[in-house]
Amino acid sequence: MVPGEENQLVPKEIENAAEEPRVLCIIQDTTNSKTVNERITLNLPASTPLRKLFEDVANKVGYINGTFDLVWGNGINTADTAPLDHTSDKSLLDANFEPGKKNFLHLTDKDGEQPQILLEDSSAGDDSVHDRFIGPLPREGSVGSTSDYVSQSYSYSSILNKSETGYVGLVNQAMTCYLNSLLQTLFMTPEFRNALYKWEFEESEEDPVTSIPYQLQRLFVLLQTSKKRAIETTDVTRSFGWDSSEAWQQHDVQELCRVMFDALEQKWKQTEQADLINELYQGKLKDYVRCLECGYEGWRIDTYLDIPLVIRPYGSSQAFASVEEALHAFIQPEILDGPNQYFCERCKKKCDARKGLRFLHFPYLLTLQLKRFDFDYTTMHRIKLNDRMTFPEELDMSTFIDVEDEKSPQTESCTDSGAENEGSCHSDQMSNDFSNDDGVDEGICLENNSGTEKISKPGLEKNSLIYELFSVMVHSGSAAGGHYYACIKSFSDEQWYSFNDQHVSRITQEDIKKTHGGSSGSRGYYSSAFASSTNAYMLIYRLKDPARNAKFLEVDEYPEHIKSLVQRERELEEQEKRQREIERNTCKIKLFCLHPVKQVMMENKLEVHKDKTLKEAVEMAYKMMDLEEVIPMDCCRLVKYDEFHDYLERSYEGEEDTPMGLLLGGVKSTYMFDLLLETRKPDQVFQSYKPGEVMVKVHVVDLKAESVAAPITVRAYLNQTVTEFKQLISKTVVRLPAETMRIVLERCYNDLRLLTAPSKTLKAEGFFRSNKVFVESSETLDYQMAFTDSHLWKLLDRHANTIRLFVLLPEQSPGSYSKRTAYQKAGGDSGNVDDDCERVKGPVGSLKSVEAILEESTEKLKSLSLQQQQDGENGDSSKSTETSDFENIESPLNERDSSASVENRDLEQHIQTSDPENFQSEERSDSDVNNDRSTSSVDSDILSSSHSSDTLCNADNAQIPLANGLDSHSITSSRRTKANEGKKETWDTAEEDSGTDSEYDESGKSRGETQYMYFKAEPYAADAGSGEGHKWLMVHVDKRITLAAFKQHLEPFVGVLSSHFKVFRVYASNQEFESVRLNETLSSFSDDNKITIRLGRALKKGEYRVKVYQLLVNEQEPCKFLLDAVFAKGMTVRQSKEELIPQLREQCGLELSIDRFRLRKKTWKNPGTVFLDYHIYEEDINISSNWEVFLEVLDGVEKMKSMSQLAVLSRRWRPSEMKLDPFQEVVLESSSVDELREKLSEISGIPLEDIEFVKGRGTFPCDISVLDIHQDLDWNPKVSTLNVWPLYICDDGAVIFYRDKTEELMELTDEQRNELMKKESSRLQKTGHRVTYSPRKEKALKIYLDGAPNKDLAQD
Repeated sequence: MVPGEENQLVPKEIENAAEEPRVLCIIQDTTNSKTVNERITLNLPASTPLRKLFEDVANKVGYINGTFDLVWGNGINTADTAPLDHTSDKSLLDANFEPGKKNFLHLTDKDGEQPQILLEDSSAGDDSVHDRFIGPLPREGSVGSTSDYVSQSYSYSSILNKSETGYVGLVNQAMTCYLNSLLQTLFMTPEFRNALYKWEFEESEEDPVTSIPYQLQRLFVLLQTSKKRAIETTDVTRSFGWDSSEAWQQHDVQELCRVMFDALEQKWKQTEQADLINELYQGKLKDYVRCLECGYEGWRIDTYLDIPLVIRPYGSSQAFASVEEALHAFIQPEILDGPNQYFCERCKKKCDARKGLRFLHFPYLLTLQLKRFDFDYTTMHRIKLNDRMTFPEELDMSTFIDVEDEKSPQTESCTDSGAENEGSCHSDQMSNDFSNDDGVDEGICLENNSGTEKISKPGLEKNSLIYELFSVMVHSGSAAGGHYYACIKSFSDEQWYSFNDQHVSRITQEDIKKTHGGSSGSRGYYSSAFASSTNAYMLIYRLKDPARNAKFLEVDEYPEHIKSLVQRERELEEQEKRQREIERNTCKIKLFCLHPVKQVMMENKLEVHKDKTLKEAVEMAYKMMDLEEVIPMDCCRLVKYDEFHDYLERSYEGEEDTPMGLLLGGVKSTYMFDLLLETRKPDQVFQSYKPGEVMVKVHVVDLKAESVAAPITVRAYLNQTVTEFKQLISKTVVRLPAETMRIVLERCYNDLRLLTAPSKTLKAEGFFRSNKVFVESSETLDYQMAFTDSHLWKLLDRHANTIRLFVLLPEQSPGSYSKRTAYQKAGGDSGNVDDDCERVKGPVGSLKSVEAILEESTEKLKSLSLQQQQDGENGDSSKSTETSDFENIESPLNERDSSASVENRDLEQHIQTSDPENFQSEERSDSDVNNDRSTSSVDSDILSSSHSSDTLCNADNAQIPLANGLDSHSITSSRRTKANEGKKETWDTAEEDSGTDSEYDESGKSRGETQYMYFKAEPYAADAGSGEGHKWLMVHVDKRITLAAFKQHLEPFVGVLSSHFKVFRVYASNQEFESVRLNETLSSFSDDNKITIRLGRALKKGEYRVKVYQLLVNEQEPCKFLLDAVFAKGMTVRQSKEELIPQLREQCGLELSIDRFRLRKKTWKNPGTVFLDYHIYEEDINISSNWEVFLEVLDGVEKMKSMSQLAVLSRRWRPSEMKLDPFQEVVLESSSVDELREKLSEISGIPLEDIEFVKGRGTFPCDISVLDIHQDLDWNPKVSTLNVWPLYICDDGAVIFYRDKTEELMELTDEQRNELMKKESSRLQKTGHRVTYSPRKEKALKIYLDGAPNKDLAQD
């Protein structure tokens, strides 16, 4: 928790306090005496003898001294490898240890024998070497000592073991060290602990979870009785109403003390402990002012719970030397003279006066806060004062009691309020932090209890005002953050202890002195900068009064409810201990099961005790997978399974009564294998899986039907030959003669190997644990051909690259588009999709099937290509434009019989093309026209995982039941993906694109031969809820097909050309991203991916999709989405505006002329640079995919003509009416403040000399409450130009508030203010803006009495 300090090996406070050089020794235990080898760190004075070093090491590690050796490690002095002498009195310095550096040592066996472990009672009597610690701990497991600083890595068991001090630590949740320090102090206060124990919780009246006293009571019981090293504080913080985020907020321990006491007082109302806090911690003082002329004195009685003491007086370069000196300064009066004179009620005039504080009563427990946190007005930052301030072990407070309490005849007394003000001490030297006037900051809203209380006579208190120190809360770090821990003296044994979160250790009075702070030098101005940052922050003293000093309650003195609580907590701790023991003996392993009905691989985690038998484990797995209603338990068994390779390693026949610990090889944190709950049908038997076998998934190939069947699992041995393997398959699979059988092994994705050597073993052929083969045995002559030219290879190649996609078609056919994407609407569009789907499933001859469309188009393509080649030679292909082509186009689904239609020609032209750049498209002419705008796009490719190579291309293949009870599907065929070697793939997301690929080759030349890519589509009945009117297609397609070709295959089903619909890929989170790289393949898609088709023109190279929002500066929601548009590189702003006009008219109902609106930069909701008509995209304006732009409707003619101009949005503030006028745009010719004032004066009529302005804060529209705007903003900055601090107005769109400085602010009644506050709060919350823009404050510490923080949100 202490950035920059917690990681120190040597705490600064020890280093600074040392009077001689110190040696840092790092000792690593290299023996085998313990399960966990420790590494300890000792920081010893250089004069320490070697003998003492061995004693300290023996004590820390737990070995008997003399049974181990210390030798130099690899860090320092490696040349000297002889063991150090454990009896030598030679100092570390003389033994070649180097001060200020790390000295590495190895603890080794002595004479070949392991060190002897020290028993617990062996060191019980040696108090001189008990762990002592002062300062922050750098890491878990550290303990401390007066003469050394130790850090060790301890095992899990050491966390559970109680500290040898007998005290229990508190776990730091994250940044709750301040809370731990206070809780330990309260626990070690007998009077507080005893009183807390006497309070009895009534469960019928309150929820124990939200009861702060009850949770404190439980915590104290655990601190007193637990056997753990440290316990959690989460139950306490939960009773505060805190969530986990509060654990990451560090607060001031004094602030926590005050807030917690307030909360306890509220909870203890109407109980015996109602006045406990006041009885223990509350004191009284008098705040007075005395006239120096007549002696008249006005005064007020205040109460306090702690006394804040200034470390360094304001303006002084020297700090107070001691607490006593600071206390004297605290009550030192000041003279009010000159302009600060006091108006005397008796003299009826301003007179010189003395103002000060007097202590009237000191509490039983005196709390002193050393105000080490200050503000540096030079650097304007908070700082911490590390100056030295001493404090005594016994403090005599009799010298500070009021000696003038008895009223003299010449003085009169009064109270300003007529009653005691139970708030804070009001003084220039006292903080108002603990004033009850600010209920919000305190976190508890308390009413001031009026009343009078008899004040003790000073003479009665002087004889009993000796206080003894018993708690020092230490802060280590800076004002930005740090770490708290507490040094507390036990009243039981008068011994000091360090409570540092979960670590408790003994310390001495000398260690307490090290918390005084400062350095050993003089107390100069800069002494604090070089001082230790670890010093005392809060001191708690107890009055020495034998009559009142209490002792901790003994066990037999506990109230009955505490005895019951102790018993319950002990039982819970024992139960937790037993649970930990069970956890340490529980095997946790992944469990898989292929659901016998759903055929879905299920995954879970099986947790079984090591002594449970295999039969009991099967029963647990059976219930865990919810198979009770599906299959009998005797049809299930557990087998050893390798999920990564999809391999069944072995079965456990005859071992049903064997403990799982033996079967799994013991209890381990992780296992290199998994378990599979295998199922079978009642009429089947389980197959035996023996170690050493390999699993082969056999796919039977039918060349005539061009199908690949689902896999059948066969087990073989690696030393079997190919011939033997064929015979095994022939026996397993029916009607497959071994003589004509061909076996193809798929070693990895797209790596097919025909097994041609009959005598070769499977191991030599490359078989491994889990393998995949294809077998074919037919009478055809295909086997005589070369494998890569055979029909079998082509079929397998298609099978390996075919994926299944689900395509969601648009709800209806498109309407008319803009001029650039003109599309003539065809008649009867609404029935296109339905008709096409009917063609697939209708009777033969009635309607054409999907395949018929493709075959017909293929035939027409041959004649069409010859014609286009001739056209290309004549140069005719460049004569037509996209617009002219589209004017006479009708849907191909409505013109099925017209083989000469334009759209069919275009479809046929693309249908067999693997690379869409091999042909001329209807968009070629558009490219020629706009050739100056087309450039090659820069693709930011992202590698993605490949699809599964186990996918079947024929969805109609039936599943084949197996004798071994497994389904015919591969166990993880739908889950496992294999790496696509040597191939780079990308995610088709528009967000990653700087542009798109066009559907043609710019050179117009073919790059390769046309290759047929498999495509098959059929209607698919999607789940309910996918939307009425939507149609789904299930598409089996070769993933090597390009996106452009894939879109052309979909044209008959969508009903428009491929250039007029977009393809969106749907990801697991239902997020959709447009696929725009037309030249890329579908290789990044995998089985069962979903695709959504949306109508609209697809992007071409150099084009970008742009989201257009309307800017409405005077509306409640100033940002309104209009439409998606397409902008191209090289296009001017005016051209883009021309294209937007018809789209705005058709889609948004906006009738705009080109000169009556502008486009401007959009950064989130902030309007920015105004784009001028002659600006060119990607030259003057940076543009990217999914770019956003504002469209702003103008009231008149565009005033922005040049980039040198500046457009700001001004808004007048009228303080006399408490309202803001609407926005008005002001166009400036320069960045001059004088010009801005002139323009504001011109539009408002305010005289130039009376104009005051300020820049708005935050996000547009820079909303601010009308209650805050007048005083919270920095009005009228003293600058001459707008582009300097604090304005920094360098771009269009800045918000300027202005006002008439002569206009008076409206005076509001409390009722009006409250009403206006509610209205403003509601208005600003609706717009998502904060209610106030006052400077950011630290999050206030709050304790919620009802455990519901949401009720206090209004006070945040």
